Amino acid sequence: MAKHRREEVKEEDKKPVTRESLRRLLGIFRFIMPYRWVFATGLVALMLSSVMLMAFPFFAGKLLDVASGKSVPYFTSINSIALLLMGILVIQSIFSFTRVYTFAIVSEKSLADIRQAVYKKIIWLPLSFFDNRRVGELTSRITSDVSTLHDTFTVTFAEMIRQVLTLVIGIGIIFYFAPKLTLFMLLTFPAIVLMALFFGKAIRKFSKQVQDKLAEANVVVEESLQAIAVVKSFTNEAFETKRYTTTLQSVIQVALQASRYRGLFISFVVFALFGGIVAVVWYGATLVQAGEISIGDLLSFVLYTTFIGGSIAGLGDIYAQIQRSVGASERILEILDQPDEREDETQKLKLSGKLSFNQVDFSYPTRPEYAVLTDFNLSIRAGEKIALVGPSGSGKSTIINLLLRFYPLNNGVIYADDKPIHQLSLHAYRKNLGVVPQEVMLFGGTIAENIAYGKPEATETEIIEAAKKANAWEFIHRFPEGLATKVGERGVKLSGGQRQRLAIARAILKDPAILILDEATSSLDAESEVLVQEALEKLMENRTTLIIAHRLSTIRNADKIAVIKDGKLAETGTHNELLLNENGIYSNLLKLQVYEQA
Repeated sequence: MAKHRREEVKEEDKKPVTRESLRRLLGIFRFIMPYRWVFATGLVALMLSSVMLMAFPFFAGKLLDVASGKSVPYFTSINSIALLLMGILVIQSIFSFTRVYTFAIVSEKSLADIRQAVYKKIIWLPLSFFDNRRVGELTSRITSDVSTLHDTFTVTFAEMIRQVLTLVIGIGIIFYFAPKLTLFMLLTFPAIVLMALFFGKAIRKFSKQVQDKLAEANVVVEESLQAIAVVKSFTNEAFETKRYTTTLQSVIQVALQASRYRGLFISFVVFALFGGIVAVVWYGATLVQAGEISIGDLLSFVLYTTFIGGSIAGLGDIYAQIQRSVGASERILEILDQPDEREDETQKLKLSGKLSFNQVDFSYPTRPEYAVLTDFNLSIRAGEKIALVGPSGSGKSTIINLLLRFYPLNNGVIYADDKPIHQLSLHAYRKNLGVVPQEVMLFGGTIAENIAYGKPEATETEIIEAAKKANAWEFIHRFPEGLATKVGERGVKLSGGQRQRLAIARAILKDPAILILDEATSSLDAESEVLVQEALEKLMENRTTLIIAHRLSTIRNADKIAVIKDGKLAETGTHNELLLNENGIYSNLLKLQVYEQA
């Protein structure tokens, strides 16, 4: 069942950080180049902000030394040091604001560029690319993966520089002030790091399991809501609720296991952190008693140690974020590196409509072992109306897919006006083809926007004329908002016949040389079929038309009927010619339909 499927949560995947993966992550930074000077300003502000912050513990220690009566060069009172500390905080705040704002400018603009680049690439990719990928997965590339990079550009990168500077400068300063105390403090690090690695690995494992279980639960929600009509018609609300509850229980079990390790880890961190501070303060106090360091230097040391500890902890989070960023960048670059169908859109091509399939062999890339078409040959004169019929799975829809150049041929050639179609400009070639499908896909905008999809620059007069020719104006003008009527998602606010007539209007507006009708009237009631068929007759005038039809009564007047069986052209002729062969495929199909209707 579907509940056994696992939805991939790739946006949370962590990839190993290697030289190659980092190189690919840096490849994403090319989108920053247009804003490099703003970015450089932010980097300078970041470094100055970090340096100013590192000066704070030093002068805080001097404040305590002056307060305890110790002589400090250049400072005679605690007021002067306090004013200096306030000045440091003000300057540091200005640098911090500059860093945050400049990084925000760079990240928002560059990430918008990435989203645009990824969407532009996806929209231009060939149909074969989408055969093995879910729409949700591709949407995730633009949303979740780019959001991960957003965190990298705005937070992770800045924090990495800050923490590295804090670590390097801080350790250098405390070594200068108190080398013995520094060595003592560093001896506690290995045990803390090893324990952190142990707990971190366990927590990551359970976190991944929680994500997998949540993905299973999300699949249940998605499937049940998408098929809500089926759920209700079978009265399976309780069944679906139980299915969802079961998956949630498994989420709870794994999450509680993860929380136990997380609790132990937090307890260990608290103990190690404060225990380390106690140990360092104790040893520092012995050095103060021995006169080796001052109280102010001990305060500075403790503050610097706190900064250093925070930096080390922060670097762990940064490393995890870099792992996610590496995964996100790899998935984005995988799409951006795909070969696409983009080409010069200014090329023009006007076909007469003459077509020819010459010894065509084809298998879908997802099923290379299964031959859909084998040595297929078919010639169509310009302006000819030809119907493609045959049993389900015989290859009718595949012929249309190949004519639209959705897939490359294995062997053979398809000609348009005696020219191999694979040598023609793809964009210009497809401009000559119009499709009226069985399942009409409308966008969630207005009626006018959906009709104008066939010619985006069309005027309102052209749209109305196309609607009239498609017998669509008779219902459009009755709507209070007319052409501005919203059709709803996928056209749910319109009937099947109304959607079909809008698709015909869209094709009329495109004015293609070659028209493809894919079961355009199969799912309509009798009244709607008459209106749609009348519109189709107008649309087919003076243009080459390929008609896929299961109801053979709708293709009696076709100029030629091509009967497809097992990927080959089995019979060809007019309706009357094919009926003469009583044992032929077409005759038998017609007899079966007459029998079923009777």
